Amino acid sequence: MSPHPPHPPHPAYPTHTDPPRPRPRPRSGRTLLAVAAAVLLTATGTAAVHSAPDPAAAQESAYTWDNVQIAGGGYVPNIIFNESEQDLIYARTDIGGAYRWDPSTERWDPLLDWIGWDDWGWTGIVSLATDPVDPDRVYAAAGTYTNDWDPNNGAILRSDDRGETWEVTELPFKLGGNMPGRGLGERLAVDPNDNSVVYFGARGGHGLWRSTDFGETWAEVEEFPNPGDYVEDPDDEWDVHTDITGVTWVEFDRRTGSEGSVTQDVYVGVGDLDDPVYRSQDGGQTWEPLAGAPTGHLPAHAVLDHEGGQLYLATTDTPGPYNGESGDVWRFDTETEEWANISPIPSTSEDSYFGYGGLTIDRQNPDTLMVTSQISWWPDNQIFRSTDRGETWTQAWDWGNYPERETRYEMDISTAPWLDFGGPGEAPETQPKLGWMSQGMAIDPFDSDRFMYGTGATIYGSDNLTNWDTDTTVDIEVKVHGLEETSIRDLAALPDGPLVSVMGDIGGFVHEDLGTVPDEMHQDPYWGNGTGVDFAELAPDTVVRVGDAEDDATSHIGVSTDGGQNWWGGQEPDGVTGGGTVAVNADGSAILWSAEGAGVHVSTTTGSSWTASSGVPAGARVEADRVDPDVFYAVAGGTFYTSTDGGATFTASDDTSLPAEGDIRFGAVPGHFGDVWVAGGEADGEYGMWRSTDAGASFERIEAVDEGDAVGFGAPAPGEDYPAVYTSSRIDGVRGIFRSDDAGATWTRINDDQHQWGWTGSVVTGDPDVYGRVYVGTNGRGIIYGDLADGGGNPDPDPSPSPSEDPDPSPSPSEDPSPEPGACEVAYTVNGAWSGGFGADVAVTNTGTEPVDGWELAWGFTAGEQVTSLWGGSHEQAGDTVTVTDAGWNARIEPGESVTVGFNGAVDGTPGTPEEFTLNGQACD
Repeated sequence: MSPHPPHPPHPAYPTHTDPPRPRPRPRSGRTLLAVAAAVLLTATGTAAVHSAPDPAAAQESAYTWDNVQIAGGGYVPNIIFNESEQDLIYARTDIGGAYRWDPSTERWDPLLDWIGWDDWGWTGIVSLATDPVDPDRVYAAAGTYTNDWDPNNGAILRSDDRGETWEVTELPFKLGGNMPGRGLGERLAVDPNDNSVVYFGARGGHGLWRSTDFGETWAEVEEFPNPGDYVEDPDDEWDVHTDITGVTWVEFDRRTGSEGSVTQDVYVGVGDLDDPVYRSQDGGQTWEPLAGAPTGHLPAHAVLDHEGGQLYLATTDTPGPYNGESGDVWRFDTETEEWANISPIPSTSEDSYFGYGGLTIDRQNPDTLMVTSQISWWPDNQIFRSTDRGETWTQAWDWGNYPERETRYEMDISTAPWLDFGGPGEAPETQPKLGWMSQGMAIDPFDSDRFMYGTGATIYGSDNLTNWDTDTTVDIEVKVHGLEETSIRDLAALPDGPLVSVMGDIGGFVHEDLGTVPDEMHQDPYWGNGTGVDFAELAPDTVVRVGDAEDDATSHIGVSTDGGQNWWGGQEPDGVTGGGTVAVNADGSAILWSAEGAGVHVSTTTGSSWTASSGVPAGARVEADRVDPDVFYAVAGGTFYTSTDGGATFTASDDTSLPAEGDIRFGAVPGHFGDVWVAGGEADGEYGMWRSTDAGASFERIEAVDEGDAVGFGAPAPGEDYPAVYTSSRIDGVRGIFRSDDAGATWTRINDDQHQWGWTGSVVTGDPDVYGRVYVGTNGRGIIYGDLADGGGNPDPDPSPSPSEDPDPSPSPSEDPSPEPGACEVAYTVNGAWSGGFGADVAVTNTGTEPVDGWELAWGFTAGEQVTSLWGGSHEQAGDTVTVTDAGWNARIEPGESVTVGFNGAVDGTPGTPEEFTLNGQACD
């Protein structure tokens, strides 16, 4: 597979909308995450084993990273409590990775931000297991799609330090973390008696897999007879519902084993309407269908009571999560081998209209269990609770005098107020809803009062759950903070104003404060899927956004003339079927809209009337010049178009250097007329970044950029008048987020291997007021923003802060780094200077014939400079002499390869250029 995205995004399935609507997904090819350690033969194929980046060896970053606060925003299929250590809790998401609960802050910490561009599919988590014997161990099954949207195979990720670091075993087939059935499970399970044994139930007909070495190697359990045969829709045009649901869960009866020996009785759910449950009673050597198991539904979830010996089973008629109209709850007595239908509302009842999900048991009081409706759009989901093993049930709400409902709970969304989706709802529906798509629910095994459950947009939970049993109010609150799971489509950072976002599923927000959850998502018009946003550079109160409307009565375009505080739906040209892209000219007097289904149109009446533009093809991507109100730009099919009459007519450029295939994103530079940067392309063709300084008449390629994807601009560096340029690209062979302070002459990677966030190709832009601040749109980790670690994030940062009074000197390298270089060459570049300070890069190249394994680079300053901060290594300075030691991850320099360190420094006057450099004591050229 190629190491970069081969073709444009395909639609993917949403997290909470109904019926399912396509949404763009990331593009990617395939390369190894790190260094392949081995290739191990399994029963049916090969599995590559490799390691995630080690934080101890990660690049020293000049940036600090955080999320623009939204709080949730996507589907959380399950919450998993460890049963041997209190407060050790994990959550998995369908496109946003996995998280661990921090009890000290009551927030979730992301665990998989190290997953990079080439392996973006591993951000979709199919299942997660926390080891009940060794709580430090945790496993995740990762992979987003089984069709060609994700060209990569799935993987089992394993950690022995609670997710701080990971190792990866790639599977010989794909997984479906964002596909139907992603809320079933858990498909991963650790043997509670011999925790070296881990099972994984695969979809797609790949059967049951087992590891006997703590997840390092895996082999299919050849003795397991049934990989499942249920297919939801064999005619699905997206090739999503055509996949076999497969093995849905694994449960151990821990009473049938002893410490250090495998558990004998293992139960497995299978997507087979005739034989849905299998059992092994000899530690997985032989398997048989469980006699009397209920037929006609899918086995969605199971839980086994370790004390009473009951296996509880929740079933549904579809894999879900956004549908399901029938199901039952069953109890199997492992001693008497008898089944009992204990459904709160049996599937045979005329009141039955949903399947069941979210099955959980109270380990402190195992007669108590709870289950949810998998999906009940109207009027709301339902949660059921039993304290007598399912003999009788109570429910979270009952009907009062219609349309009123009587509830056992009160909901508090004050910390994420947008969850009311714009209003209180119309009875009998309420906003917020109790839930939807609730396939995951768990009672804390150490605290009967605490439970959590996932929905299509958040995690809810309570800390006084047992109030339910005394007919007093259960307080349900938002428990999602720290978990950010939105798919970002576009961003607009207004000068002296807010950040405006458009995104999948929940439309987008006006972010007045990056650290505060917004009060509401975009309304008037509201759409679940925003596609573009822009503002007038010289009149930034004029903001326009476009998106995919929910119905014919809703406009696809929203207009604001007060910086996003208030919006109204504009009129539309005939034929609009989707949002497309939009641009606002520099003074806000014209809007150019390239809507799906309608071609390119311009409005000079703030969206109340439209005129078709000529000379530009339908589907073109549009932008505005940020200086001249008469100038708009467009790109389509490798041709660049310019309008000099306010969007009425366009003229095609004669330049033929731009890529004709693949995604193209571009932008014009604030304050610089006719200055346009274009990024994009596709594998095996033109793919990179180009710049025009003559309004698109000609373009020059930025040679350092191997693969360009998103490009944007922010406040210039101190002392500079050209904006900082930010991009998500592959530059000089390295994929990352980069900044250039000199119009692309040099680039600095500003993220590191621990902060990659999967696919970041939709949008990257700088802050117009704060030098160094960058906003990164992700596909599942929300809006990431970064600030300079040494003073960034403030409008007037001190560019050269002093070091601490007594810095702890960095450790010296080994006494004799080996081998010595045969020759070396150093390039020292001052990237920028300001009053009292400067920034520089030092690139050392191994020009010898042998690799350098461990290095120490030294030089002498010539103008009294002092290093104030440095990344890419650790440093000491004695007088004018600076000594930099490798950072570990970059310790080896192969012949012909280079390593670069960057630093900020203090200087009284103009910085000089050192004349002598040594590498491991040997002089360099």
